[in-house]
Amino acid sequence: MLRVGLTGGLGSGKSTVAAMLRSLGAHVIEADELGRALMEPRQTVYEQIVRAFGPAVVSSDGRLNRAKLAEIAFSEGRVQELNAIIHPAVIEAERRWMKEIFAREPNSVAVVESALIFEVERDARLRGEAEGPLANWREQMDRLIVVTAPDEVKLARFVSRVCVDGKDRTLAEADGRNRLSCQIPDAVKAAQADFTIENAGSREELRTRVEAVWIQLLAESNKPANSALLQ
Repeated sequence: MLRVGLTGGLGSGKSTVAAMLRSLGAHVIEADELGRALMEPRQTVYEQIVRAFGPAVVSSDGRLNRAKLAEIAFSEGRVQELNAIIHPAVIEAERRWMKEIFAREPNSVAVVESALIFEVERDARLRGEAEGPLANWREQMDRLIVVTAPDEVKLARFVSRVCVDGKDRTLAEADGRNRLSCQIPDAVKAAQADFTIENAGSREELRTRVEAVWIQLLAESNKPANSALLQ
């Protein structure tokens, strides 16, 4: 079995890489998707967030207003407070998922896609957590992939994603720059990664790089070479 962490900054294209790895035969779980599920009403994480951030983050339908929550967290410098609620629950869910996957398929490749693998550790240590699942999250992974791209490319992708109708581009750019400023630079992450996949070119170029990494992951997992790439 092989446990793989897949990370990259805002707008790096890590979700595209995750989709490519899934098409090649990897099992993939997305931290954002897990986080959204845990933030639904009646979940412990939901209740903790409402207690900490107040009723202003709750929409009229009783669900969290994620945009408002993000606005408060970033504008008021409370990102770490929010992450301290969400990250432990997400990481525990990821562990359970990997355990289930490997129980069924011992030679599989399980990929956890998360934008903040490095930042989870950094923030935990800033809170004084020298040990524990958050401070040592990367150690739970056998291999780590970092997807990189120039910051201006990342920012352009983020703005195009959130401003479909072309409105509020200035606000979106400011939001994107603020988010990028909270993330560890690519160069620092790449220096500690097993694989770095640059995503500043075409989709075809990206696919070629992903396939090259997949071949190496397959070899390490001892999984039979029956992926879409090798058929």
